[in-house]
Amino acid sequence: MADNTPASGAFAKKTLFGAGNLLTYLIILIVDIALGYFAFRLFSMGYTPLGICFVIIIIMISVAFLVPKAYMFKWMAVGLSAWLLFSIFPIVYTIYNAFTNYGDGHLITQAQAINQIEAQTYLPETGKAYEWIAYRSPENEYLLWLKDGEGNTTLVTQVDAEGDAEKEIVSGQNGIGEIDEAGAPVTIDGYQRLNRVTASIDQNLTNIKFGDPEKTIQVRSPSEAAELLPLFAYDRETNTFTDQLTGRVYFDEKGTYTARTGQRLIPGYSALVGVDNFVQFINSPGLRGPLVTIAIWNFMFATGSLLLTFSLGLLISIIYGDPKFKGKKFLRSLLLIPYTIPSLITILIWRGMFNPDLGIINRVLFTVFNISPRWFTQPWLARAALLIVNTWLGYPYWMLVTSGALQSIPGDIYEAAEIDGASGWQKFWGITLPLLLVSVGPLMISSFIFNFNNFNLIYAFINGGPPIPTATTQAGYTDIIISYVYNLAFASGRGVQYGYASAISLILFILIAVMSLLQFRFTNMWEEVGENV
Repeated sequence: MADNTPASGAFAKKTLFGAGNLLTYLIILIVDIALGYFAFRLFSMGYTPLGICFVIIIIMISVAFLVPKAYMFKWMAVGLSAWLLFSIFPIVYTIYNAFTNYGDGHLITQAQAINQIEAQTYLPETGKAYEWIAYRSPENEYLLWLKDGEGNTTLVTQVDAEGDAEKEIVSGQNGIGEIDEAGAPVTIDGYQRLNRVTASIDQNLTNIKFGDPEKTIQVRSPSEAAELLPLFAYDRETNTFTDQLTGRVYFDEKGTYTARTGQRLIPGYSALVGVDNFVQFINSPGLRGPLVTIAIWNFMFATGSLLLTFSLGLLISIIYGDPKFKGKKFLRSLLLIPYTIPSLITILIWRGMFNPDLGIINRVLFTVFNISPRWFTQPWLARAALLIVNTWLGYPYWMLVTSGALQSIPGDIYEAAEIDGASGWQKFWGITLPLLLVSVGPLMISSFIFNFNNFNLIYAFINGGPPIPTATTQAGYTDIIISYVYNLAFASGRGVQYGYASAISLILFILIAVMSLLQFRFTNMWEEVGENV
């Protein structure tokens, strides 16, 4: 007979929850161990910022699931972790990189850079060069057969291998089988002889030292091994490198080991450089040249795109908002086509249509008006073409937004205006537009910011051209600030400069934040107007 007493029910409930808690603890433990190992690997490879991010995620998940007072955050922990990793960390890391030299030549950590510089070698005057054949075991241990210029042959082991550094090449001894005409073993027990193709793509070979520890031999090319010595000696106490050939000393200067005479060692490492990136941008020839022109056009492009797309979308919404208009649903569907096609495809189609020689636009203009504008070489024509394309891409969005916003305006306001004798224009300027701007004001700000940074259109349609002839840097008349920054940081011929790009991005962020605050003030002004309508 079942025991239905309250005590037995409480015991069963307590047991059930106890099992659930154990399962929860087990899952959290496994997750923490996995994330902890990943964080440890990041720290060991020198990726400290990302490692710190994973440590915070571990703490956040552990506290949310294991601390009773944080129970309310239990189901938010995963989402907050993803938000931290994919949203907050990139922002913080961009700010951090703005104060570093992170970029080509400085992509690795200091420990990795030191190891790579120490691995550089040279062949001394007394050093010998050899022909070589490599043998590899299943455990990735190597033997190297060598033949010097006098025809002497030897078989050497890795420096860190146990036993003798050299093995005598005698068939039937040391596991050696048949010997070929050159004197190299055809087979060695436990090893596979590597052919030239296999050996040339084996990246381990060039990093392994063979033979006597005091006189090591390294593979330096697919056909030659030699008695190489380290080219640079590292002093950990002074953090300097010394050239073994010239005696030149290289000092650490913000991630680059540099001699007093100016020579630099490659690679460098990612290091903090303070405000150097910002100073470089301020002192850049681009600031004294095309940047002012580009900035003015950037504001014109964003403002013009917003006004044109908003005006055209609103006009279509008003026209098709008339209840007596027949077939408006079908026509609206056709007008939404530009919004459904990927923007990149649309941009490339328009680029072909604007082609001065083969495009349909110039063919029509030449046939009707006997003119053939050079859209891609004349600055103002190129800018006009960009505004036309962006209007085509953006008006369906504003048609949808304004259609819904217009329906939310009470009809009795218009009836009262008609009684007062207001005309159509007076109703539009005094009622429709103020009330509309109240509801779509924030969307206009976001649209302005989007167009202010509309890199895809500039790059895909005309790549910032035509070029500004007086510019000392790569710049064009249709470049906006973000595309100009791209050219400075990634297409200037100096390699990829992530730290420099991050610094300029931070400046852009501050600029856009100020513009957003001003535009929010403008929106509040329209809200005050709307309250009086």
